[in-house]
Amino acid sequence: MSALAVIAALLIEQWRPLGDRKAYFAALAAGAEWLERSFNAGEGRHGMIAWLVAVLPVLVAAMALYYLLLWMHPLLALVFNVAALYFTLGFRQFSHYFTELQLAIRTDDLDRARDLIGAWRAEPAQHRSREEVIRLAIEEALVASHRHVFGVLFWFVLLPGPSGAILYRLAVYLGRRWRGLGSFGAFAGRACHVLEWPAVRLTAAAFAVVGDFEDTIYCWRTQAPTWPDPDMGVVLAAGAGALGVRLGMPLAAIEGEEVRPELGAGEPADAPFLDGVVGLVWRALVVWVFLLVLLSFARIF
Repeated sequence: MSALAVIAALLIEQWRPLGDRKAYFAALAAGAEWLERSFNAGEGRHGMIAWLVAVLPVLVAAMALYYLLLWMHPLLALVFNVAALYFTLGFRQFSHYFTELQLAIRTDDLDRARDLIGAWRAEPAQHRSREEVIRLAIEEALVASHRHVFGVLFWFVLLPGPSGAILYRLAVYLGRRWRGLGSFGAFAGRACHVLEWPAVRLTAAAFAVVGDFEDTIYCWRTQAPTWPDPDMGVVLAAGAGALGVRLGMPLAAIEGEEVRPELGAGEPADAPFLDGVVGLVWRALVVWVFLLVLLSFARIF
């Protein structure tokens, strides 16, 4: 049933992508803000309670509904899984930025490309060079493919019904939102790390299988720990190694320079690597779905 739900959700999203998610994110932001106001007294245990209040009721409700529908008819439970994945996967959520950025680079419209990468990263980008724009676009695409596709699929398969996908998306959202809130956000950060630890390694393994295996493993093992966020360092280092491109590295800042470690082994980022990212993500996704289908057949027989 998991494989059918994943395939159906991916096909539906390709056919009819979920449009504007502003209402969805506005509701999440309003709930997180209410929890901050109600529970944030500057202590770590308050952050833990707020995280549990945010996540546990949603998980319990999702699991209860799933088992109720499964009891009524397996097809109803399948439809519920597909609907949950359709809202949590978000494969097309980031692709419009990437597609438009590819077009801008192909037509040498650097100002447009700068505007797009700035909007994607929510930061000024008019001072970025062409190579920096491409490099950052590749990094954002690799991270987004993990957070919106592979991480969701991993936890969806691991936990019953859609509870894993919902848990992962909520944990990532709260971990990022509460990152700068000191002790209050510490538990959300730890919970996010616990969920990311196995998921990023499965993503990196998929990149290794469909890309340059030796460079992927080498970059993953030697470079990932140097990235400020080691979890995303695994994804970025593995992706850079699989593509044969150099990512990371210092960036020009409005004042001075933003120092970042180098990731990958190969050529500087250029336009052809944008197409390479698309191919890498799709090949990795095919591997995941193929393994899901095999597991489903193994359970049947």
